[in-house]
Amino acid sequence: MADQKDTIYIDIDDEITSIIEKVRGSEHKILALVLPKRATTLQSIVNMKLLKRMADQSKKKIVLITSESGLLPLAGAVGLHVAKTLQSKPAIPSPPDMSKAEEPLVAAEEIENDELELDESKSVGELAGLSDEPKAQPAEETIDIDNLDEDDEASTKGKKNSKSKIKIPDFNKFRLRLILGIVGFVGLIVLWFVMFRVLPKTTVTIQTNNQSINASPSITVNTGVKAVDLAGKIVPATMKDVKITATQKATATGKKNTGQKAFGTISVSTVCTAVPDAIPAGTAATANGLTFTTTKVLSLSNLSSNGSQIVCSGSVPIVASQGGSNFNLAADSSFTIAGYTGANDDALSGGTDNVITVLSQADIDEAKQKIASNTTQAQKDLTKSLKAAGFLPVGATLVSDEPSVSTSANAGDQVSDVSVTVVTNYHMLGVKQSDLEKIVNDDIKSQIDTKKQEISNYGLANASYTLTNKKSNTEQVLTLKTTVVTGAQIDTASLKKQIAGKKAGDVRQLIENLPSVKKVDVKYSPFWITTVSRKTSSITIVVQNVPTTDEK
Repeated sequence: MADQKDTIYIDIDDEITSIIEKVRGSEHKILALVLPKRATTLQSIVNMKLLKRMADQSKKKIVLITSESGLLPLAGAVGLHVAKTLQSKPAIPSPPDMSKAEEPLVAAEEIENDELELDESKSVGELAGLSDEPKAQPAEETIDIDNLDEDDEASTKGKKNSKSKIKIPDFNKFRLRLILGIVGFVGLIVLWFVMFRVLPKTTVTIQTNNQSINASPSITVNTGVKAVDLAGKIVPATMKDVKITATQKATATGKKNTGQKAFGTISVSTVCTAVPDAIPAGTAATANGLTFTTTKVLSLSNLSSNGSQIVCSGSVPIVASQGGSNFNLAADSSFTIAGYTGANDDALSGGTDNVITVLSQADIDEAKQKIASNTTQAQKDLTKSLKAAGFLPVGATLVSDEPSVSTSANAGDQVSDVSVTVVTNYHMLGVKQSDLEKIVNDDIKSQIDTKKQEISNYGLANASYTLTNKKSNTEQVLTLKTTVVTGAQIDTASLKKQIAGKKAGDVRQLIENLPSVKKVDVKYSPFWITTVSRKTSSITIVVQNVPTTDEK
């Protein structure tokens, strides 16, 4: 029964008396003693006898769990059962050959104990009560002594007087504690990161005594010079070109009558002294503001007398220059042709109306005008090109060549609209900032005290230029207007990198050495922060310009 079985683990340093006390202290009748390797205590036949005698006196059955070959004969000699593992069946080993021994090792009565027999069909684990589960599941409680290594043996030292059994650790509890420990550790790291990397903010307020001075020198920018001429205020320049192609659509608004053309015959006469030259076919004849053309040669070879004058006359067929019923003129309409006058004997007829919409020259000119006024894109492209090359663009020097114009239709074509394409070459000059700085510095040197002040900002990024004389596309005279700032030039981006991670005293000392700096104030947040944040994005620099007062 379960209350008659027990398993006792023997330490390597246990004395025989300690082992006997463990056996005697057990309340069970069947005991499995798990022996460590090299259990020297039980390698003595005397100790084996003592263990056997105590077991008999206590009416207990002992099974030694060991694979030590040296212990088997001794156990067999005293009649103790032995098993290799807790799952092996116990058996009494063969005793040593005692044929020559003078006296028996153990008295017969000492090895006979019929009051409590072991069931050798069961394993030691079943006898010792290690598992009440069915026999198919003993592996959960298996402890193989042979698998203990030397480190396990060393760990058993110092437990001579231990009477408690070795417990199998609860892995679920261990895993839970491990996870909680890891989560706690990660939480501490996150908390530290938030407190000392995310939350810290630094505000540095810098008060300076900057002074603003207006400068407006007249300069000449010229692509033909190589160096700055301070006396003549001539600055080397470079020219960039860009071709802008623009397309503009226009709706056709012209009208054209494509009806039948009126026709007829006119007679021409003039006073003459000789027959005039013949008038060629295709000559224009006009009447009432309408234009007709002759279809044959007009010869004024008919001579007649008009009193004392000779009259030369002739007739010629004509046709209207375009269709329209308005060309149907009544008889005797007055005509003018090649300096002569005439009239139609019969009415002109045949003209009909068919008015259509055509493209007019005015439509084309309107589209051109819309394109020509658009220079924004050209200036944008040239500015970008000059800046990429390291020059300051001078917008006032923007000029363009005569545009090249092409149209999708011609004037008079019957279309609903027309596309006008204009290709224009634009040019603009650019100068080096360092060259302009030399001109500006020379222009205002009489307005500042160079011993106490220095120019911190030439204001050229916001400077304006006015064209006063355009000598050519490559040489132009302009007036430069800019506001120069003297004092400390605070490059906040660079300064943030320099003060990152420093203490307030070091920050003040660094910034106060800059020209025109009067006062520096450093504030941290939250309250536990004592140095400037290492993240430049967490640093705010505020520059306050305090006007200077004249010193006497």
